[in-house]
Amino acid sequence: MQKKKKREHWNSKIGFILAAAGSAIGLGNIWKFPYVVGDNGGAAFIIIYLLCVLLLGLPVIISEIIIGRTTQLNPVGAFKALSKSKLWPMIGGMGILAGFIILSFYAVVAGWSAGYIIEAISGHFYNFTTPEAAGKHFTALTQNVSWIVSWFAVFMGLTISIVYFGVQKGIELGSKILMPLLFIILFILMINGLTLDGASEGLKFLFHPDWSKITGGTILEALGQAFFTLSLGMGAMLTYGSYMSKKDNVPTASVEIVFLDTLIAVVAGIAIFTAVFSTGQSPTVGAGLIFHTLPVVFTKMTGGYFFSIIFFILLAIAALTSTISLLEVVVAYFVDEKGWERHKAVIVFGGITFLIGIPSALSFNVLSDFHIFGLTFFDLADYFSANILLPFGGMMISIFIGWIWGVDNALKELHNGAENIFEKTPYLIPVWTFLIKFVAPISIFIILINSIGLLDTIINLFN
Repeated sequence: MQKKKKREHWNSKIGFILAAAGSAIGLGNIWKFPYVVGDNGGAAFIIIYLLCVLLLGLPVIISEIIIGRTTQLNPVGAFKALSKSKLWPMIGGMGILAGFIILSFYAVVAGWSAGYIIEAISGHFYNFTTPEAAGKHFTALTQNVSWIVSWFAVFMGLTISIVYFGVQKGIELGSKILMPLLFIILFILMINGLTLDGASEGLKFLFHPDWSKITGGTILEALGQAFFTLSLGMGAMLTYGSYMSKKDNVPTASVEIVFLDTLIAVVAGIAIFTAVFSTGQSPTVGAGLIFHTLPVVFTKMTGGYFFSIIFFILLAIAALTSTISLLEVVVAYFVDEKGWERHKAVIVFGGITFLIGIPSALSFNVLSDFHIFGLTFFDLADYFSANILLPFGGMMISIFIGWIWGVDNALKELHNGAENIFEKTPYLIPVWTFLIKFVAPISIFIILINSIGLLDTIINLFN
């Protein structure tokens, strides 16, 4: 009988916090959150978003981490260990599949951010006088097969290189370098933005509460943003939690992860919109803000050449800390369940992810006219993972904790390393129990049916 290998663990609590926060902090924090806030009532949306984070995101992230720490296994192995049913390991497998699919197209977009570091260094932004001109250049780059595939390959290579060296020497060490660098760069950009003429208008756009814009759709947007921004439902937090010591405090670690994720999103909003308003550009351009508007913004700023470079370095770092966690979810499964060597699993599945992702990269050029269910490869991978796999997986995790494994068993595990919290604040127990048994599964179910376009149909049936 083959002797079971000793499982890797984080070397320090701060290593886990930075790695887990890095998994949560991604491209969505830097570009999506700011413009969603601006389009949905500013501070009013932020207040609703924070409530959703507390009522939905925090209880589910605690649940994912505690399952991982309890079993010291990947998502499939964890559910096997805690349940005799064959259903639940399949749910864990869906999380691994989601991580695999997301990595295949997310790294394509991440490659754009890396490619734009070179665009910034080369001074190409100074050729653009309008966002439309910058947008045409971006389109031309993504239609260039060699450009988009090459940068996709570069980003997958960086991801593979870090995960290859393991939990402590790869992921943890990388996070200890990348995350402080991300914070430093972002705060430099924020401070610079606050010193610009017109910065107050950017702050007003971001933080002025416009309650007239708050609708049912806004609340759903806040719910979805709270869920997706924390990397829930894909097994990343569960996998990272499996490398924790039994003595680590899960509730405080979860709060710190949520806090850092939200802080980065808000600071990014300040940095971006103060700059956008100071140069008279439109803040309501949605997803085009990063690659269409900001290149023009940088050309109109004092020191814009320097700040354009560090901004896209920031964007690439945020993406990299997320792709690392996505690959680790897949690797952990094959190391735990199939007995593979880490190095072999990283290279094989990093390579397979790259091959699977090529059709997504080609969706912007040679395969742009090839559609499945009316969607390109890229859009199909995005839709299937984000709209179905992730919310379904998150919903099932909350159901598992609340009704299958049981909150009593979960609370016993949560007490390890967190005795003082439960003694000083005993009211947290019934609050967390209520949230994970009722609020979380119902909220995520609403997100799920809204994501696949069924919510309006259901509402219309009762009208």
